[in-house]
Amino acid sequence: MKRSSDTRLTPRRAGMIDRRSAIGISGAVLAICNFTPWTISPSRSEEQGVKTMNQYAANNKTIGEAVGGGGLLVVAQWEAKEGQADKVAAILDSFLPEAQKDPGAKLFLIGRNKDNPAQFLFYELFRDEAALKAHQESGYFKTYIAGQALPLLAKRERAQYALL
Repeated sequence: MKRSSDTRLTPRRAGMIDRRSAIGISGAVLAICNFTPWTISPSRSEEQGVKTMNQYAANNKTIGEAVGGGGLLVVAQWEAKEGQADKVAAILDSFLPEAQKDPGAKLFLIGRNKDNPAQFLFYELFRDEAALKAHQESGYFKTYIAGQALPLLAKRERAQYALL
């Protein structure tokens, strides 16, 4: 009897990714890109202090609770202009606790690339399109992001996704 050499796994639904897989893939992408979603620090050195995002958690939701019921996922990548990365990090340090308290934000994480501290990654989950719009029209967004951070950026990319 001849054994089959075809060891491919067949997905449950071709072309579809479930929520658990999406979260796992996101974690893997963050790890591969060498981003640290759990911390943001004004500089690469430990001596100047690393602030953990847990300090700013508005609540104690699990990832599963946060993604429950779907939502609008926004992923953004920033790159600071030459010599501006620490200023951007300081602005984000003030912005992050406000963003995490936003009632329409189900999950809000910011990471800084460990190998290139001028690069930042945002992983934001909003209740819906209206919640994202309210976030962008908030006073803290206009002050920290539009008013202070955006002029310091060389690059800003954003994409929106609907959770499956």
